Amino acid sequence: MRKWTAAIAAAGALAVLGGTLPAGAAPAPPAGDGPGSGERPAARAMAPRSTTVAALRYTSAARLSPGVVARTFETSGIGGKAVGDLLDVDLRAPHVRVGLLHPGAIAQRATVSDMANAQHALAGVNGDFFNISETHAGVQPTGSSSGPEVDGGRALKAAVPDGQRFGPALPPGTSARDVIGVGADRRGHVASLRLAGTVRSRLGTLKLGGLNQYAVPVGGVGAFTAAWGTVSRQRAVCGTDEVRTAPCSTDTAEVAVRRGVVTNVSDAVGGGAIPAGTTVLVGRDQGADALRKLRKGDRVSVRYRLAGKTRFRFAIGGFPILRGGAALDGLDAAGPAPRTAAGVSRDGRHLYLAVVDGRSETSGGLTVAELASLLARAGASDGVNLDGGGSSAFVARGPGEPAATVRNVPSDGSERAVANGIGVFS
Repeated sequence: MRKWTAAIAAAGALAVLGGTLPAGAAPAPPAGDGPGSGERPAARAMAPRSTTVAALRYTSAARLSPGVVARTFETSGIGGKAVGDLLDVDLRAPHVRVGLLHPGAIAQRATVSDMANAQHALAGVNGDFFNISETHAGVQPTGSSSGPEVDGGRALKAAVPDGQRFGPALPPGTSARDVIGVGADRRGHVASLRLAGTVRSRLGTLKLGGLNQYAVPVGGVGAFTAAWGTVSRQRAVCGTDEVRTAPCSTDTAEVAVRRGVVTNVSDAVGGGAIPAGTTVLVGRDQGADALRKLRKGDRVSVRYRLAGKTRFRFAIGGFPILRGGAALDGLDAAGPAPRTAAGVSRDGRHLYLAVVDGRSETSGGLTVAELASLLARAGASDGVNLDGGGSSAFVARGPGEPAATVRNVPSDGSERAVANGIGVFS
């Protein structure tokens, strides 16, 4: 399904939901995106380049619930005409909540519509870049996102090292730790969350270098909980902090801690479900040396939190592209593609979720730099780029409709299973 039924008849009027995908509007599935990336690798070298979009023209609107308005829009950039969907969420509305869309586990993928309907969300978009494929022989892709996740105030995972993330190159001064989310103050924020954690035992205190993430820093120790899922943890010891494709470490160790007591010590990194109440510690290199000194029966305390200036109730990884209403320096201005972005107003009271279609005759997509311009025109002061390409999806459930359905035109021809998303609940 594509777009809302009718254009706005007059200023301030809202259209009703409905409509169908015009015949022939869905593009044929294109060649694959880069691994875990929302754009094709060759797109980064495309010329010419562009940093701004034309004026934003809203073509229809619908109020999904008090405080939540969905709009369709048209603009243009270096790739020509670009069309898309924009959700404006008033975070002050009494019954509106924003949260993490997620599959049953961190190391798992699902479509945005499936996640939205399973969690009874009103609307949602896809989220962070993720580990979709692997160059390491015999190592299973985890499907896990690159950046942090916070849901209901609880830290689910931390960020991989910058060199291990997927997606377009980071702008200067940003990192895989950057997130967008909603704080305990019910305001939207773009901030950074670092992992602060320790492993304490009779041997002393180790710094925790990872939490439910597909890459542990070289020489570090990562913690995995039941939230990770059943996928092998082997990927966590592959690559380096600077080079994602570097070989996997052979100097590894894994320790299972059940209710504060070591129950197993092994040189092999395993997989399978982690029971509730158990934490699995995975070490590589110097981190492995430290873990191997533990013995069954040792008492171990594992503590962690995601630290930053903002106390988030919900947060998801995304790299900043807009700050104080201005695009960041160093944004990629080449290669228009389908894009997903999220932004917040200057006062933090409004959250904007945008999906731009691309790779079709009806919409050429935008560059990352143009995406920052789009967010600013929509009313955002700060914003982030989320996964794009075949991952870009916008779903919504209108008044009286039984389920949320896809409203944009995914460039693969259908929804892609993704690691997470942003859900709006009412």
